[in-house]
Amino acid sequence: MSDLGSSDRFDWQRLWYDRPAANWLAALPLGNGRIGAMCFGGTGSDRIGLNDETLWSGGPETARLLSAPLGATGADAVDVVREALWAGDIRRAHELARGFHSGYSQAYLPLGDLLLETRVGGSAPKNVAAYRRALDLDRAVATTEYELDGVRIAQEVFVSAPDNVLVLRLTASAPALALTVRLSSQLQSRGQAIDGGLGLLLQAPADVAPPHRDVPEPIRYSDGPDRGMTAAIALRTSTDGTVRATDAELVVDDATEIVLVLSTATGYDGPSTTPTRTATECLAKADHAVTTALDREFADLLDDHLTDHRRLFRRSSLELVGLPEEAQQPTDVRVAESAGADDPALAALIYNYGRYLMIASSRPGGLPTNLQGIWNDILRPPWSSNFTVNINTEMNYWPAETTNLSECHQPLLGFIDHLAEAGRRTARERYGCGGWTAHHNADAWCWTNPVEGDPRWSNWPMAGAWLARHLWDHYDFTRDLTFLGEAWRTLRGAAEFCLDWLVELPDGSLGTAPSTSPENDYLAADGRPASVTVSSTMDLALISDLFDRVEQAAALLDVVDPLVAELATARKRIPEPSIGTRGQLQEWAEDLPEEDPHHRHMSHLVGVHPGDAITPEGAPELAAAARRTLDLRGDEATGWSLAWKICLRARLHDATGAHRLIRAFLRPADDRAVGYAGSGAGVYPNLFCAHPPFQIDGNFGATAGIAEMLLQSHTDDIALLPALPADWRSGRVTGLRARGGVVVDLAWTPNGIEAVLTADHDQERTIRYGADRVRVRLTAGIGHRLSAAATKEA
Repeated sequence: MSDLGSSDRFDWQRLWYDRPAANWLAALPLGNGRIGAMCFGGTGSDRIGLNDETLWSGGPETARLLSAPLGATGADAVDVVREALWAGDIRRAHELARGFHSGYSQAYLPLGDLLLETRVGGSAPKNVAAYRRALDLDRAVATTEYELDGVRIAQEVFVSAPDNVLVLRLTASAPALALTVRLSSQLQSRGQAIDGGLGLLLQAPADVAPPHRDVPEPIRYSDGPDRGMTAAIALRTSTDGTVRATDAELVVDDATEIVLVLSTATGYDGPSTTPTRTATECLAKADHAVTTALDREFADLLDDHLTDHRRLFRRSSLELVGLPEEAQQPTDVRVAESAGADDPALAALIYNYGRYLMIASSRPGGLPTNLQGIWNDILRPPWSSNFTVNINTEMNYWPAETTNLSECHQPLLGFIDHLAEAGRRTARERYGCGGWTAHHNADAWCWTNPVEGDPRWSNWPMAGAWLARHLWDHYDFTRDLTFLGEAWRTLRGAAEFCLDWLVELPDGSLGTAPSTSPENDYLAADGRPASVTVSSTMDLALISDLFDRVEQAAALLDVVDPLVAELATARKRIPEPSIGTRGQLQEWAEDLPEEDPHHRHMSHLVGVHPGDAITPEGAPELAAAARRTLDLRGDEATGWSLAWKICLRARLHDATGAHRLIRAFLRPADDRAVGYAGSGAGVYPNLFCAHPPFQIDGNFGATAGIAEMLLQSHTDDIALLPALPADWRSGRVTGLRARGGVVVDLAWTPNGIEAVLTADHDQERTIRYGADRVRVRLTAGIGHRLSAAATKEA
């Protein structure tokens, strides 16, 4: 949108620091979707943490061993739970529901570390000066610059998707640079020398229990059929210095330039395939990528990386005018000193950073981003760093379509199909239902069973219904009928399960039983917390939305299927959400008090966002009740919950509330805080979101929320700046994407707005700006300009 008015330029696309990272949460993330790297930028001693998105504990055999249910299952067992609920015995229903549980999902593992010892002139470093490290989001390159004993040192690191390697270049202002390189891992490992480089052979555990599980052997290795996968790291160098290598280290002396090229490989071959590749075979695979890349010049590797990254990153960018002195401070200082105060340019940075993180962690052909994206350094990570699909995995992909990264959505879309195949067995064996289901945890092996634990989070078979929405959304933004046809079986299967799961209630309506509202409790009549009940609002919202989408998909695809008519009939019998005595949208079918009135989950507002059943225009009373719910819940929450609330406030056109939550999101995190009065939520020095601990869903959710503040299209109209804060007086955003295949560029000042809309195909749309409406005809590939109040064409 170069022809739109420009504002003063600040740095919205760079994180920078005046000291090395003290820990993982200050290190800078790089990735190509598969290989993840965390750059510490040390002087003398340096570390780059390494991950491979396919490195998980366990395998199909481990999943099978852990899948035995704790009690009775099948249709008869469901009926027994329901009978307890009909009798009002919620305690018995709670205990009976545990019978469906079994085991747990597996863990996403750290791969290893690249350790560097840098010297000048053959002696240990003494004096460091003029230090600076940075992450350039537009280049996806982490840099470290400093003077070491008077010699200028520069380090550049990037992870290339085209070449499938990590590339590190060190340069010195004098031919006195010496470097010792080592590879290490928390996994079982052994070094292996390769010609002019290093190799590390790795063995993953057969089983890693979540840290909240007290088990005798939480990290278990095996030589049996459940043996975990193998992996390997390969590294070689190109330099003008001298090189010697052993099994343990690679040493370079007397250099002015050192280029290290590293790649990884694992035995993972898909969710249902037992890994058979040996560590040696993994090393050969990784080394092939390394040697191929080393045949090329550094500049060529960098150029291809930049072209690939910018093809995605430059589609959208947000600029907000802020104070120059704030934008020019180191990022960690800036966050610490702002402490929730308004810094529009920092909000723009967090939007651009979220898109950067998605490009770095989610590429076609790979696995979806997990709770930590692809960056984890803990062998037994919080919540196993898995796919938590009762909100967190879905949130990871909320900005994929709206911020013009549709390709980055593909890992989740493909994974849903695999999950559906595994979930058909779960639906049949656990509940006696057709179709497919999944619960609140999943992993690389497509775990779909309810895990052993409290029913308030484990007894939730609605993940299929929620994930299916992503399939529809991808179609809705792209209008790709071929994709919709390919997704039909998975959409239909999710709906088939929900139809079988519904039960007729005494008033003739349809509901769900047993039902929970993740991960909250209500106070029962005896004054004690309870979770199992009938027809949580979230259940019915997800099922209603799914039935509507399947009906739409069938019509678009000209599918004749008797199930569709059954869905239409059932849909009419599902009640709308209820409004409680406090004016709030009820979380459960009855107006029950929450055990935690400020709970982080906003499950009952799923119809506001990411759904679209509740809008101020179409359902004003329910929208008002949703806003009341947000007021009663309060702003204070965990990091990802703050992000969801930004999205919700934006959908309700509450610009002030959304802005207030962004400021809360951008405060410095504190892992020591306990409770909602001091939740510890915010961002770490590297702008990773704090749950706490680190969870990347908040980063993606915040980016999605900012996009919703600037553009909405869920009502079919295209709304420009529907929740723009008064303090964001001037700004510009390029490349936002509306449903129907329309790219929107916007620029605004206190004097007005300019927009350019470019459609993928010819169409007519209604454009909204405030109270004004205009109907426009969009011609494919031709930008359509609107200006001022968006009611007059320029």
